[in-house]
Amino acid sequence: MHGEPASVSHVIFGLPPLLVSLAIFVATYAIVISEKLNRAVIAALGAGLMILSGVLTQLEAVHGIDFNTIGLLTAMMVIVAITQKTGVFQYVAIVAAKRVKADPWGLLVMMAVVTAVFSAFLDNVTTVLLVTPVILLITEALGVPPYPYLFTVIFASNIGGTATLIGDPPNIMIGSAANLSFNTFLLHLTPVVLVVFAATLLPIWLVWGRTLRATPEARAQVMAFDEKSAITDPRLLKQALAVIGAVIFGFMIAHPLHLEPATIAGFGAALLLTLQVVRHDAEHQTEEVAHALREIEWVTIFFFVGLFVVVTGIEKAGALKLMADWIVAATQGDYKATAMAILWVSAVLSAVVDNIPFVATMIPVIQNMAPTFGADNLLPLWWALSLGACLGGNGTLVGASANLVVAGFAERAGQPIRFKTFLLMAFPLMLMSIAISTVYLYLRYL
Repeated sequence: MHGEPASVSHVIFGLPPLLVSLAIFVATYAIVISEKLNRAVIAALGAGLMILSGVLTQLEAVHGIDFNTIGLLTAMMVIVAITQKTGVFQYVAIVAAKRVKADPWGLLVMMAVVTAVFSAFLDNVTTVLLVTPVILLITEALGVPPYPYLFTVIFASNIGGTATLIGDPPNIMIGSAANLSFNTFLLHLTPVVLVVFAATLLPIWLVWGRTLRATPEARAQVMAFDEKSAITDPRLLKQALAVIGAVIFGFMIAHPLHLEPATIAGFGAALLLTLQVVRHDAEHQTEEVAHALREIEWVTIFFFVGLFVVVTGIEKAGALKLMADWIVAATQGDYKATAMAILWVSAVLSAVVDNIPFVATMIPVIQNMAPTFGADNLLPLWWALSLGACLGGNGTLVGASANLVVAGFAERAGQPIRFKTFLLMAFPLMLMSIAISTVYLYLRYL
């Protein structure tokens, strides 16, 4: 996805490639936002139209797919799928509840911390899939409303996921495109994430914290939960934790070794699969591997593949260079104004559309700004995009995939999260996090 705008000689009916590629791009996005068709299907259709119309050749389409992002996502999904079978996530949640003696506000803070940490080192969608059912169980036992906890978990997952290369899909895409290491993300984004996390808990306490109460009997019931019974496979748990630790260490030393994160995660996934199946016969091995592969979110993976091709089409036709030139012109070539524009536009748009396709579009736009600002000066722009896209996802119930996962669990439990109710508190809190990010970007880089 780094090609210069070029003339395309074989576009259907001799139409201008810019016009055809933009029409396909806009139609693809419109249908994705409308949710009338599965997003993986529409992305695949859009990708196919880019090739069939002559905007791209098949080879150019394949070259446009970021296989580092695809490989890293797929491998981490396999690692998490195997690890969750051990019951370790339920174990951690019960221990966290006991640490605060089942105090409702203490429990909310502990679950927020657990969610943020897991989201930073796994990914936010997987984390809420594992944490939300436990929260619903504990809040029911305590006799407290689950909504404040679910709201907080949504925010914690998106905030925690912002801190690392692997915490949120937009960061995986940015890291791969800009060749940024795991350590670089930690060094540059973790400080502001910690501030945003702490600042977010304050208004949550003001709104709900003082009213959360549980009877002594209810607290005693939670304290009676047996965390040890949550662990279903101690041997696999030790192996999984060892592999996850090795993979994270691998991310940290990958840059000087010239290894891509996908290679490290892929090897970790293969190693953990080996450790899981080696003790079984051939038939059982096949079942275990098939189960792990079924747990991969293939809809998300194929959505990414199609999206990369669609974005490559508009990039080759020159649309993204035009967009980069327009942003630079609108900010009159002012570097600080450009960074702030990327941060705030990313935040607001990511609140109303999925941040994954938005970031896929913005990556080559920022790359096209290299001639204006210099390739070495793009780093703050990448952080502006990451902070805006990841934190902006907290603005509405449809802003990030993790939000919808939590909402789905809540609805099945008879505790539906209403779009407007969520919006009224979430959007101002999201704007607060972007205001904090603005100050951070300005003081540290600009």
